[in-house]
Amino acid sequence: MYVMNTLADVWSCFTANFYKKSSDIPSNSLPAIAKYMADTSKNVLVMAGAGLSTHSGIPDFRSPGTGLYDNLQQYNLPYPEAIFDLGFFVRDPRPFLSLAKELYPGKKYRPNLGHYLARLINEKGKLLRMYTQNIDGLERLAGLPPEKLVEAHGGFSSASCISCFKEHDPDETREAIFRGEVIRCTNGKCKGLVKPDIVFFGEALPDRFFLYQDDVLWADLLIVIGTSLEVYPFAAIADEVPRDVPRLLLNRDVVGSFGMRKHDTIVTCDIIEGVTRLAKELGWHEELMELYAKHEPCM
Repeated sequence: MYVMNTLADVWSCFTANFYKKSSDIPSNSLPAIAKYMADTSKNVLVMAGAGLSTHSGIPDFRSPGTGLYDNLQQYNLPYPEAIFDLGFFVRDPRPFLSLAKELYPGKKYRPNLGHYLARLINEKGKLLRMYTQNIDGLERLAGLPPEKLVEAHGGFSSASCISCFKEHDPDETREAIFRGEVIRCTNGKCKGLVKPDIVFFGEALPDRFFLYQDDVLWADLLIVIGTSLEVYPFAAIADEVPRDVPRLLLNRDVVGSFGMRKHDTIVTCDIIEGVTRLAKELGWHEELMELYAKHEPCM
């Protein structure tokens, strides 16, 4: 697990945030947040949820009618959530493996402006980390370096046995799934089922997720995009940044504890509209559009 190098690092970070002057903290407006981000911020923490990926055509889970759980009839499941239930997967892995063919990164979905904004924040040297609830891998496809990304609910970039946890080649796993095969562990006599490392009900979050315990101390700005902040422990990150750290919400609705802190800025709008407005306020809009137009998603 990631830890800070020394106690001196912890103290330096704590004092830098604790003694932040009120003049350093932007007022509650998008132009003020953008100016602070462009001129002052060096450790931007980004949180993203399904609302970001829906703009790439990927359905969220629970929206009535259009959500993933409302459109799984073809798999004859006992209940919709069974598609990601570890116990059900052990009994019958075929429904999930069939769905995985549709969800694999690069198959038919591409990153949108929000994903490329995260990459641009990193290229400007300002991104501390991006935490995502999404399993679609679009942040990676947009070119965000793995060390800057935490996929809180896992993803398709690695695979392992659910019994002995032996790592398996993700490319070979992908090829087997596309051939319609049920994959078995190659570790001696184990023969357990192998799947991409997407977190199922009944599984722990990846160790890497707990980076947030240090990242919230270093963050000098939090940006939350397209999430309901209802799923824990992911949602808790937004509350664990220090109270004097400015928080920006780009979302259709006000969620979580936003609006309860003095330094919250809330922009309720279409996600891509909000991302575009922020990029324009930063003076980065032209760069963002060029990056989006020219960049070939990393496969």
